[in-house]
Amino acid sequence: MDDAASHWVFGYGSLMWNPGFPHQRSEAAKLEGFHRRLCVYSFHYRGRPSQPGVVFGLDKGGSCEGLAFEVAAKDWPETREYLRQRELITMVYNEVEMPVQLVGSGENVNAITYVVDRTHPQCACGLADADIVELVRQGEGLSGPCTDYVLNTHAHLAKLGIYDRRLERIMELLTA
Repeated sequence: MDDAASHWVFGYGSLMWNPGFPHQRSEAAKLEGFHRRLCVYSFHYRGRPSQPGVVFGLDKGGSCEGLAFEVAAKDWPETREYLRQRELITMVYNEVEMPVQLVGSGENVNAITYVVDRTHPQCACGLADADIVELVRQGEGLSGPCTDYVLNTHAHLAKLGIYDRRLERIMELLTA
């Protein structure tokens, strides 16, 4: 993959609204076989070990709509290092390369993305919605309150016309 003219990154959470790396373009994209879920205890960016938040991960099953970012080959080494430092800080995610479909053109591209490691102690895949909301409300870390993270992700998805049934349920509970 390192010899390609460009590289792709699939974002499904904060990478959509805060990628933090140079890219040539971004396009709505769909990943099959995984879905977006608030399923990772956050001890760093949106929580602390003593008072965790919860952030998005990709978990097995279903599909996920998000954004694919095209990164120029010249920017790839620095971008990949940046992503690894950002996403693999506690190793709760596995970096994988998978095909995503660009919604506009229907073209399939291989993209790097980050999938939750279900064996990691920070995996929160089995939590009930009420427990997720409690973690969102209590979490605050180096990047700010967890509520801001969830609200920003929801707003960005809405702006893109992406409806996420699970997130809508969390939003109902969070804003009740």
